[in-house]
Parts: sequence; structure tokens; C-alpha cells
Amino acid sequence: MRAPDAELTVFPHVPDDVRLIDLAWNAIAEVPDRVAGLVALEELRLDGNRLRRLPDLSRLTALRALHLDGNELTSFPACPPHLETLFLYGNRIGALPDRLPPALRHLAAGGNGLTEVPGSLWKLAGLESLNLAENALTEIPAAIGGLTRLRMLDLGHNRLTEIPPELGDLPLTDYLYLSDNLFTHVPESIGRLDRLAYLNLTDNRITRLPDPIGSMASLVELRLYNNRLEELPGTIGGLARLRELHLQGNALTRLPASIHRLGELRVLDLRNNRLRELADAMPPQLTHLDLRNNRLRELPECLADLPALEKLDLRWNKLDGDPEVLRRLTARGCVILR
Repeated sequence: MRAPDAELTVFPHVPDDVRLIDLAWNAIAEVPDRVAGLVALEELRLDGNRLRRLPDLSRLTALRALHLDGNELTSFPACPPHLETLFLYGNRIGALPDRLPPALRHLAAGGNGLTEVPGSLWKLAGLESLNLAENALTEIPAAIGGLTRLRMLDLGHNRLTEIPPELGDLPLTDYLYLSDNLFTHVPESIGRLDRLAYLNLTDNRITRLPDPIGSMASLVELRLYNNRLEELPGTIGGLARLRELHLQGNALTRLPASIHRLGELRVLDLRNNRLRELADAMPPQLTHLDLRNNRLRELPECLADLPALEKLDLRWNKLDGDPEVLRRLTARGCVILR
């Protein structure tokens, strides 16, 4: 049964042996009790409806995927026993069930205003992705280190004050979102996440980065804007695969000399800092360099030697005169804004 975005207001009749129901993006307000008896049902998609309650679905022993994002649920009944995917993002659920299915692989419970999660969550050894963003969590326990198959983790937009060191024990590969919390420091254990591709620590209160961050050998994108960083560790030059580095809205006064070792870096955003000078050598493959609203008076000649530079934004600095390096960049087609 597939009828997504079909302007339905009531749950349609479905045969007893149905295996898939996709009624996403309709205006259905109620799931009839008979759905709880569809023992052959394997996947139920009800995202983007107007559901406020669900029947007890615990008898759906064949159900593997349940999609309920973007409804108006205030509670969630007992889970089907063999569920592997549970999406509850953007509801009004005050608490997750105390008992979660042991086979769960993907859980999205963000955007619900949760203040805590059950201890059983940290025992889901098969969990691969976990989204708890946009809640009101104040603590993540050390037990998170037991999620030994976790590849993706989103804890952004909460009220967390500490990053548990055990995060470094996770096998994360895809992304780690920790944005918009109350962190003031980053544990050294983060350097053990040497398979992670994307790290977001924006909109916190971080004053320094630990040296082991340079050991995150697989990192492709690092976002650190809107923190309180005054300097970067010299080890940052070890991020050999990094392609984007976002540092807007910090308090940086200089860059480490090792910045030029970022051989794959394409985008470097340094807006709204306190830079008085740049390093004598910059990442050789830069295509976009944003230096808006710093305290620069001069530019190093090395900028003219960046063969791939397409855009250099210098607005809201007060450069002395008309530097030769800008004429050379303009002559070969680089867009300069000042």
C-alpha cells in the first residue's frame, strides 16, 4: 500500500497480509486499532501526518521499520519486538519507552524536548545511527561508549556541558554533531575518532582544542564557528584529508605555521576573528578563503601562488594601500572582494 502525499485524512482500508504501508505526508489524525493486528506488516511509514496517539503495536512481530517523524505524538507505546528502525523526530514525546527493541539499528528521537533517555538505550549494541538533537538533554553518560557499532551520532542543540571521553571509543565514520550546546572544552579522546569524516562543534563555548585532534586522519569537514578559540593547535596540520575548515566567529589572532600542511583543504572560513596576519604559507589547494572582518593590514605574497584560489573575501579589513598580491590574483581571474 503506497499513497504518500495523497491528501488523505483517514487511514485507508488495507488487506490483512499487507507488508508495506506508506502513507507519509498526508493529514491522517488516527491509526485504527486493527493496524495493530497486521502480523505480516514489515514497514510502516506515517511521517508528516497529524497523529496524536498510536495503538499498541507490540504484536507486530514482523515489523522492522517504523517512520513517524513530524507528527503530534505526545507518547509512544511499547515497541514491536524486532524493530530495527525507529524514527520519531519532531514530535512532542516526553519520554522514550523504558524497554527498547534489542535489534534496533537506527533511532531518531530528536526534536521532542526530551530531558533524559532510558538506560536501555546505551545497551543497544547493534545501534548504527542515533539522533537525539533538539532536545533538552543535560548529560550523556559514560555508557555511550558501549555503542560499539555506532557510525552516526547527532547530539546537537541540547544543553550538554560535558563531552564524555568515552565518545572516543565509538567507531564513528559518517558524522558527529555536537553543535549548540554548552561545551567549554573538548576531551583529548576525540583524537581516537580516526575514521570520522565530519565533525561539528559549532555554537559552543570552546576555548581550546586538544592536540590529539590532529590525529583524526579521515576528517573531511571540521566546523568550529561561534566558539571562543584564540588559537589552533599546531597539530591541526595533520588533518591530511580535510577539505573544509570553518572557523567563523572565534577570537583567533594568528594561524599556526602548520596550516599549509592541509594539502586537500579547499574552503577556509576565518570570518569575524582577530587576525592581524596570515601564515607565510597557506594550504596549496584553497579555492575559497574568507577573511572578512579581521584586523589585517598586510597580505603575504604566498596568496598569489595559490593556483586554485577562486574567491578571496577581504571585506571589513583595512589593508594598507593596494597590495601587489591582489593585482596578481585579479589578473588570473580570482574574484576579490574588499
